[in-house]
Amino acid sequence: QVQLLESGGGSVQAGGSLSLSCAASGYRASNYLARHCMGWFRQYPGKEREGVAKMQTDGITTYAPSVKGRFTISRDNAKNTLYLQMNMLKPEDTAMYYCAAMNIFCSEYLNWGQGTQVTVSS
Repeated sequence: QVQLLESGGGSVQAGGSLSLSCAASGYRASNYLARHCMGWFRQYPGKEREGVAKMQTDGITTYAPSVKGRFTISRDNAKNTLYLQMNMLKPEDTAMYYCAAMNIFCSEYLNWGQGTQVTVSS
């Protein structure tokens, strides 16, 4: 099975930047990111997870309106790593961030990471 492991979370002041990583490892991890729709999600305490950004297998990206222009999703297939560059962070970006693998239609969740906490102070 393939494991997804997020890293890069932390605390930052408003206006700052953080870069999250999601590394795929394990059996059959080769080209895992390229074979799946990959996404970043976040969850506020007591709320359901919401989509932040996703990248389809053909490289097309989609962003939530609240992060468009500030966040950038990318992947390095050779390193089996998904990234989320977060700039101009706001206190409302404070949440637990998760990466996920989905089917090629981005319609079915197949695999989740354990999450990494992002805290933005004003």
